[in-house]
Amino acid sequence: MVRTLTRWTVEDYHHMIESGLLANRQVELIDGQIINMAPELPIHRVTYRRGVKYLEALLDDLTVVFATAPITLPNEGEPQPDICIAIPPESRYDQRHPGPDDIYWLIEVSNSTLSYELGDKAQVYARNQILDYWVIDIPGSQLWIHREPNNGKYQSVVKYSAGKITPLALPSVSVDVHRLLP
Repeated sequence: MVRTLTRWTVEDYHHMIESGLLANRQVELIDGQIINMAPELPIHRVTYRRGVKYLEALLDDLTVVFATAPITLPNEGEPQPDICIAIPPESRYDQRHPGPDDIYWLIEVSNSTLSYELGDKAQVYARNQILDYWVIDIPGSQLWIHREPNNGKYQSVVKYSAGKITPLALPSVSVDVHRLLP
């Protein structure tokens, strides 16, 4: 007997949410599959909250900074990155989630899921042409910067533990790496 998985569309997923089927579940839609999200430890929450506050102050009205909010990826689903930096104004997202054309860069915070963030999640974001994808590695106290998506993989992956990073979409901005690390 051959077993196959049912692949869910974003529309299917939204129907499940609206019907209450996914109420009180921490899930996200990745590559047509509903995936349980890893439980969140306090260090994870504190790290992305501090990052959000820092980026909101730094970027002011240049961007919209979302925390643990869905983004919509065509044919891929609706992951919930820890931080999404998107094109303003915020009102453009009143009826929809940000999509690849709206996103300046994404940040995931990893305490126990680093291989997933650097592997499967990176591939999903690269396939969708997210030009700047950052992963905060809590145990390693470093920031992984993924750039140059091509054929579903990032061609450039560099880790930093100090210094400043300039987001590709905002060349006048300088992000202090240590302000993002726990």
